[in-house]
Amino acid sequence: QVTLVESGGGLVQSGGSLRLSCVASGNVDGIYYMAWDRQVPGHQRDLVAGITDNGAAHYADSVQGRFTISRDGAKNTMYLQMDNLKPEDTAVYICYCNVQMGDRDYRSFRGQGTQVTVSS
Repeated sequence: QVTLVESGGGLVQSGGSLRLSCVASGNVDGIYYMAWDRQVPGHQRDLVAGITDNGAAHYADSVQGRFTISRDGAKNTMYLQMDNLKPEDTAVYICYCNVQMGDRDYRSFRGQGTQVTVSS
């Protein structure tokens, strides 16, 4: 079992910045991939950025060059630095991870999310 807790959301003006954090606890040694999704009510959940266990990152086209994903050395905290925020970035940002729990036992876990609101 892995528990994920997000923080850092809030209200910011267009062009501003926020830094989201996601702290993992439990079976963190099995985490091999972590990512941020975002969801607007009534819309599908979209991948924002992800990072592998060896540090390789990828981003949605809509945030490329504005957002930066990172993980700390202990592998139990992930960050999303969001710069030059736009009103269309307004959403609930949700942390998730893929974990190898055991031999051929792979699972995904999600946090509760943190609200990001960007005013124009």
